[in-house]
Amino acid sequence: MKYKNIVINGDVEIDPSSMGGINNVSLSDGVRIAKNCSLFGGPSNLLEIGKGTYVGMNTIMNGFVDKITIGDNVSFGANVYLMVDSGPNASERLQRLYPVEHGPITIGNHCWIGSESVIMPNVSLGDFCIVAANSFVKQSFPAYSIIGGTPAKLIRLMTNEEKAVLNEE
Repeated sequence: MKYKNIVINGDVEIDPSSMGGINNVSLSDGVRIAKNCSLFGGPSNLLEIGKGTYVGMNTIMNGFVDKITIGDNVSFGANVYLMVDSGPNASERLQRLYPVEHGPITIGNHCWIGSESVIMPNVSLGDFCIVAANSFVKQSFPAYSIIGGTPAKLIRLMTNEEKAVLNEE
């Protein structure tokens, strides 16, 4: 098994079943990666995962052609997909109508991404965003958003009272 371009900044926990699927990443202190995950950036754009983040089992983060940046203390459920490129890459004819889309993905601090969710290219989620399970996220949302659906829509913003609780020291 070949490991390449893995930067570990502190103590991390990686299930052995995921070790073969991790390349071109920067992992911060306290990151935990469950079983059967595939996490990769590109040689010139490391996939960055912030401190204290948990990646649920069977999650795939495809950051080969563009940047994925994940903040601190983010929680990913099982079977989550982050894709910085998407389209009919095997069919040049279909690409005439549906070109391959690519762009970065940024997930803010303290976000919660529900199981079976898909996050597409050019999406940015602000701090404290919650993504309901089984959501298809193809647009960006600001901090404190609660979103869900296919495609994901804003369900509501957190109240000032909720924000105050989250920001207590």
